[in-house]
Amino acid sequence: MGQLVAVTEKPGATAGIVRFETNRSFTGMGHERFTSEDDAWGPSPSAEVARRLFATGRVEGVHVYSNMITVDLMNGHTSEGMADMIRELYRYWKPGMQPPTFEDLQPEEAGDDTAGGEVAAGGGAAVEGDAGLTAAAKLVPMHLLERGRAARERWRTSNS
Repeated sequence: MGQLVAVTEKPGATAGIVRFETNRSFTGMGHERFTSEDDAWGPSPSAEVARRLFATGRVEGVHVYSNMITVDLMNGHTSEGMADMIRELYRYWKPGMQPPTFEDLQPEEAGDDTAGGEVAAGGGAAVEGDAGLTAAAKLVPMHLLERGRAARERWRTSNS
C-alpha cells in the first residue's frame, strides 16, 4: 500500500550531478538545499529524501525544488539505486509484510477495578478523588467527569 513516486533520472550538465524528476512536489514553490545530513532535519518530505540520500554515503549535497531533486555525488560514485529510493518514499507496505489483524488492534480488557464502567465514565470515584480512575479517565479534567456523572443521573431519573 502507499503510492509509488514516478521518478525519471537524468544526468546533469556537469559530471557528478544527477537530476531526478518526480510526479510529486516535495517543497511547493520553495528551494531547499542540504549540504549534510545535519541540514536535513524535520518532518518535511524534502528533508526525508535528503536523509535517505545522505545515508547511502555517496552524496555531497542535495537540492530540492518542487518536484526536482538535484544530487551532487561524491567523486567516483554513481547514482545506482537512488531512483528506487525516491520511488519507494511513500510506500509503507512492502511485499511479504502482514497487516495487523482486527484482534491485534483491540485495546486491552479493563480489569474489575472500574466498578461496572462508572469510574471510567466519571462515576462514583470521580467525586471522591482519582484513586479509582482508569488511566483514560485521569486525562479528563475532574469537573468534566462530574458534569458527565450528573447528566447521567438526570437522564436515569427522567427515564425511569
